Amino acid sequence: MDLVREWTGRKACALQAALRETNDSFAARLGIPARTVVSWHQKPDLKPRTAQQQLLDVLLERASPNERARFAAELADDSSNDQLDDPTGSGHALRVAVAVVVDDTNVLVVQRRDDSGNMSWQFPAGMIKPGVSPETVAVRETLGETAVHCRVVRHLGGRLHPVTNVYCVYLLCEYLGGEAQNMDVAENVGVTWTPSNRLTRFIPAETIFPPILEALEVLDSE
Repeated sequence: MDLVREWTGRKACALQAALRETNDSFAARLGIPARTVVSWHQKPDLKPRTAQQQLLDVLLERASPNERARFAAELADDSSNDQLDDPTGSGHALRVAVAVVVDDTNVLVVQRRDDSGNMSWQFPAGMIKPGVSPETVAVRETLGETAVHCRVVRHLGGRLHPVTNVYCVYLLCEYLGGEAQNMDVAENVGVTWTPSNRLTRFIPAETIFPPILEALEVLDSE
């Protein structure tokens, strides 16, 4: 791809990944605030301002052949992930990988604090950025939030979350090691293991993706 007719946050982040830049270094190359790059990750369908579009054009023009090839691959991978992980065809810009980590019959949950100070129990989760697989996000975010190592066993499916309206990709994960602890004190209040048959004491049953409960029932019966 030698020409981008219109830049979006998703395409800008794909260029960032192709250039192997951090948020700060990518912003510095463009001469824009780092928070703008962060907003592109958070809102992949966001259209950069005209001046920013021009800066991205120049950066792509100056990219090496290898960097251009990686840029095309990043966009192709992102498109493939959209088709795989969003069977509803909703095309939601923000996608999140949710890790349902089990150890025997116990399930890992974290207590999060939102911007209003309200707290709720959830599964470890993280935003799926362009060019990154849901599996990678699930394993990485679980480790980063809880210090627990896990591996993905299988996909449980995806849906628009009934409360947040964010498209979620759910992955059943197996515990490998590590002591559960709160590693993200900025966003989380606590971390704990709960027996799967008590999960609904932490997370309301009506908000839990049904395939999760089905998978946990199978584990309980084994």
